[in-house]
Amino acid sequence: MALVNTKQMLLDAQKNHYAIGAFNVENMEMMQAVIAAAEAEGLPVILQTTPSTLKYASTAVFAAMAEAMAKDASVPVAMHLDHGSSFELCKQGALDGYTSLMIDGSKLPLDENIELARKVVQLAAAQPLAPSVEAELGRLGGKEDDLEVKEGEDLCTDPAEAVEFVERSGVDSLAVAIGTAHGFYKGTPKLEFERLAAIRDAVSVPLVLHGSSGVPDEDVRRAISLGVCKVNFATELRVAYTNAAREIIKDDSVYDPKKYGAAGREGVIELVRHRMRICSK
Repeated sequence: MALVNTKQMLLDAQKNHYAIGAFNVENMEMMQAVIAAAEAEGLPVILQTTPSTLKYASTAVFAAMAEAMAKDASVPVAMHLDHGSSFELCKQGALDGYTSLMIDGSKLPLDENIELARKVVQLAAAQPLAPSVEAELGRLGGKEDDLEVKEGEDLCTDPAEAVEFVERSGVDSLAVAIGTAHGFYKGTPKLEFERLAAIRDAVSVPLVLHGSSGVPDEDVRRAISLGVCKVNFATELRVAYTNAAREIIKDDSVYDPKKYGAAGREGVIELVRHRMRICSK
């Protein structure tokens, strides 16, 4: 089937109290792994790329690979720009075939963040594929690409600001900051579930949880029960791929890069299947 946008995916998840797994991919093998895992579980899935990944290969390359794989997939697949760093990158992604866009203006003052998100919403609405649009309010700690938010500089999402943000921007989904962070955690993360419940009660759009690598399964499930409809995983996929590939590279007689990629692919499949089960109904 053709690539789909995430709007209907997330609305169905919201209605039926589950979440869609969204997985950051770095290459062809990771894309294959995520789709294979989704097919094995019989669940829709979201592929994601960040700006740093798009310096490695363009939106056109990733969109073309995703389109080719989705065409043969037995489950719905969306291609999402994660943490879009500018209006221009969102525009390029939309033109190249991405079916979902995130514009990350979380470092900006509220009014500027709203205005930037509103521009991307207008851009998306004018495209033939009508990509869905996600934005972020609040700031997650940790490091994502070139963006680093140090401890003490993170900022949880304010429910009242969330209402204003959604109403004025028109976004389809909202990424919220409730205590998660990008990258791996030094200790067990402490999520602000009461804040999440307050945001859910205040806004109608599906909510997104970033920084989920390393978050205990029970906390992910609780967040989903409180309104999260999309859960992002990135760092742990990179680790699973790298660890599996390293085992093959240790063999000095192996010189075929396909063998490294195939091993990494298998490592990612198992991880993604587990995470999809946590997110599903």
